[in-house]
Order: sequence, then C-alpha cells, then structure tokens
Amino acid sequence: MENRKDFDTDVIVVGTGPMGGTTALALATYGVRVHVISKHNWLADTPRAHITNQRTVEVLRSLGIEEDVRKQATPWELMGDTLFATSLAGPEIARLGTWGTGYLRRGDYEIASPCPMLDVPQPIMEPIIVNAAAHRGAQVSFNTEYLGHVQDAQGVTVRLRNRISGHEYEQRAQFLVGADGARSRIAEDIGLPLEGVLARAGTVYAQFKADLSQYVAHRPSILHWFINPAAGFGEIGMGLLRAVKPWDEWIAGWGFDMSKGAPDLSHETALEKIRTLVGDPDFTCEITSVSPWYVNRQYALKYSRGRVFCGGDAVHRHPPSSGLGLNTSVQDGFNLSWKLAYVVKGYASSDHLVSYTQERAPVGKQIVERANQSRVDYAPLRNAVYGSGATTQTLETMLQRVADPTPEGVEIRSAIAAALELKSYEFNAQGTEMNQRYTSVGVVSEDGEEEWLRDPQLHHQATSAPGAKLPHAWLVGPDGKRISTLDVVGDGSFTILTGESGAAWRDAVQSLGLPYLRCVSIGAGPYSDPYYYWHKVREIHEAGCLLVRPDGVVAWRRQDAEWSADSAKQQIVAVLSRLLQAPDVASAPANGLVA
Repeated sequence: MENRKDFDTDVIVVGTGPMGGTTALALATYGVRVHVISKHNWLADTPRAHITNQRTVEVLRSLGIEEDVRKQATPWELMGDTLFATSLAGPEIARLGTWGTGYLRRGDYEIASPCPMLDVPQPIMEPIIVNAAAHRGAQVSFNTEYLGHVQDAQGVTVRLRNRISGHEYEQRAQFLVGADGARSRIAEDIGLPLEGVLARAGTVYAQFKADLSQYVAHRPSILHWFINPAAGFGEIGMGLLRAVKPWDEWIAGWGFDMSKGAPDLSHETALEKIRTLVGDPDFTCEITSVSPWYVNRQYALKYSRGRVFCGGDAVHRHPPSSGLGLNTSVQDGFNLSWKLAYVVKGYASSDHLVSYTQERAPVGKQIVERANQSRVDYAPLRNAVYGSGATTQTLETMLQRVADPTPEGVEIRSAIAAALELKSYEFNAQGTEMNQRYTSVGVVSEDGEEEWLRDPQLHHQATSAPGAKLPHAWLVGPDGKRISTLDVVGDGSFTILTGESGAAWRDAVQSLGLPYLRCVSIGAGPYSDPYYYWHKVREIHEAGCLLVRPDGVVAWRRQDAEWSADSAKQQIVAVLSRLLQAPDVASAPANGLVA
C-alpha cells in the first residue's frame, strides 16, 4: 500500500469553474493537498450563470467567503420584480415578484436562512473561489491540459500537458475529480451513463454595454422579458434583457429556429434585436459578443467510477432557466470534498464515497428536468397574451386584447394571472432550491414519509430529519450578538448538537476524543436560545441530539432524551462506523482537519 507522502498530491481537480473551484477550496480548507488545473489561461470570461440561491450562499458562508462574494454581488433587493412588457421602454403587461423579493414571499426567505439570494455573474464568482483556494494552499495551474488517466487500487496516475511549453508529464494522486464542463473528457473516459438529449432548442445571446438606468431605476430587476412579435419566437417565445452589472452591462437573448440552420450572428442583426427589446429605434450600444447557445436536457446516472469523480456540468446539462446550474455545481463540490478529505485522512473508508452519487445524482436529474420545464412553462403566458395569432399578431392588436374591457378580456387577464402563478415555479422556487433530502449510506434514514405542509417546490420546509440540511435559527453568542445554528457546525467536523440537559452527549464526545467530532450545546455553553427559535424547529428533546455532517446535513438524530454517557458513546460509535463505513472509528488517527 502506498503511503500518502508517496503521492504527488492527494486530489487532482480538472476545471476551475464553480464545481472545481469549490472542491479545491473546501479540500484546501480541510488540510488536503489539492492540485486544480485548467487548460485555459483565464477563468470565466462570459457572464454565464448568475443567480446564487440561499443554499449556495450558505456553502460560501461555511467556507468563509460569503462576505467577499456579497461585496461584489448585485444585492437581493435589486434582483427585483421580473418584468413582462412589450419592450423596456414600452407598455408593461405584468410584473412578478421574484427570488423572494415580493412582499408575499420575503418572510419565507428570511426565516429559512441567514443568507440572502444574490446575483453574482460567474466571472465575479470564480476568481473569489479560486483565489481563496490558492491562499489556503491549493496548487493552481492554468494552461494545463488533462490528457488521460489510469487508476488502480491505490490511486490515479494522471497525464497532463503544459500548453505553453508542450511538456507532458504525469502526476500521482489518490483521487481525480472531473469538473471539466459539459463536454467533459473525464466523464467520457470513465464511461458515465447519461440520459437525455443535447441541443434540443437554440438561443442567441448578445452581450452589450449601455446605460439603461432611465428604464429600470424605478423598477430595479435583473431580468426583463418581452412579449413582442418583433422580438422573435423559439421555444420561450419572448425576448430577454438581463442586467449583468446594474445598469450598464447587459445580455440580450432571443430564440431561433434550429431547423433553418445556424442563426445570424452579425452585430447589425443583434443591434436591431436589441433596439426592439429596449424599445428605441435609435438606440446605440457597444456590442461585445454575439453567440449561439443550445438547450440541453441530459444528466448522468452515476457520478463516479473507482477513484474518479465528476460533478457540475459534466453530469448535469440544462438551460439557465430557474438559475440552478452554478448552485448545483457548487453544492456538488461541497458534498464531495469533505468525503474525499475523510478518506484521505483515514477517518472513512473509500466505501463511504458511494454516498456522493446516491445523494447528488437525484438532485442533478431534478434540476435538469426543472430547468427544461421552466422553459416550457412560458407557453401559457405567451398564449394568453398572443391568442391564436402568435406569429402574425401585431403589437397593437396584442395590447388591445390584453386591455379589452369585454368578457373575453376578463378571461385573458385571468389567464395571465394563472400563468404568472405557474412562473413562480421558476422564480420563487425556494423549495426546489432548499428541500433536498438525501438517502444514502451517509445518512441514517428514519421510517415514514415526510408530510409536506405546503407545496415542496415553492416553499422550504425546515426539518431536523436525517438527510435534510440543518434548520436555521438565530441563537445568541457569547458576545451577545445573533449567530445562526448554521454557524456553529461545519469547519470540516461532525457536530453533535444537543441542549442544556444533554450532559450525556457532551461527556461521550469528550471521552471519545475523535479529531473530527465536537459537541455544541445550545443553552449550556456559549450559545443560548433566548428567542426560543431553536426550541421551535429542533424536533428533538433537549437531552436528545442531532449529528450534523461537515456539509451541514443532518446525518442522524436521537429524538428522545438520553441520560447515560456510556449509552450515548455507544450510539455515536455505532452511527459513525455505519456512516463512514469504518468499523473502528474510535481509533481514528489524530491528525485533525484544518479549519
């Protein structure tokens, strides 16, 4: 058996995008040697993904970079109402309070998490993540191309090439992570099974610079949709203006008919489209790029083979609708990284790593289907406004239909209202973003089905049941300031959460002395529950406990009281042995994770 020091590094990560960067950052944070490479000499250079949901911000918070990201982000309140209009300067048809900013939903979002939604374009997000990874010890190599690998029972030998010098060389690592995007060479090399279709629809995106603040200052929003016969059709049937940097950097988008071949990508045609969307025939701007984008609907059934793991766009490929891509990729990396760290450190056996596919593949399939369905769900709104003459309708006729005071007009406006409710499944889908429930060897699941009190796609339902993320509740710390329950777990460790009467759990954790296990008592230590918020959501007796994983997911809970330290110790050892697939956790090596 090879010794750890015989490897060139512990983990090689191919790709510096959201998944690769997060994996590298987390591994470096946990004291694992990681080499992250990119064949490019730059990070993301187009806006790409931007919606950053609450769960992802929680991950950034756990990794210590939330504030860095928030300083660069478009804040939650400016994400605003999504506009449906004829053009930016033209008549409005409807507005939808989105991303939880509407007064009907804001409270749901504030209760669910200490973190807000943010809008962070990928060229801003990636440098923050990769820079933090490098500062914490990750080795980062640009202009370095992955050529192939050979794995064996002990590790992976990876072939690389320096694209500047042409020099080819090998590195030996315990694990390889493929975060190399939608055309993943690594996913292909290990033969990951994929389901779905590629390039099922097409959109043209044009990036441009212009000050449009006069049109948006009174109704700030990052997304504006235009129902206008001159804006083009395609699957969605609407034109788009997205604010990349409020309010002078933008992306315009419109669909095209793939059956007619490649779209016209000339700047002249793009300018005419942009003028239509803005609603000013004399509008001028600086167009920086025009490119086609194809809609995919594909997901992997498995995320790994042996010592090689994939994540991000390599395993789930879908349109940007619902804003799930970057978020799911970051969360893939956060899920995988602590598990790799525990195997590298000797705390878990490699058998534990099957939990990565078991937990993340269902999420990947779900978000691919949701993102594609969100495109389809524009049809009721489009049809309500256009009626049966979508391709021949004039703008004037369309507006007359919407404003018609007759019974037919009443039906049209009722149809628009119903269509807006449907679009909440894209724009206010807090449940889709936050309600993941893991079932795997990494969770001690309980019997019985969860009862959903509200629509699980629209509304987050907090629970301390195993497989769910730890509920957020405001506590008060030793300095008298509020602190979230999410802030007292993590840092690469498992955490036993108990209450003031949970002395048995405190004593058991202390007697075990495991380098990756700590106990936090709410009420009996530095953290108090004066609001009794935690009391309302914990779902366990004060002398019971939750076992929370390093990624903030509840792995196991004892709901009733435990008064015996010996019994508590036996339960902890049995549960950790099962979770980590390690029969002798009580003798874990004392090389604790670096936080």
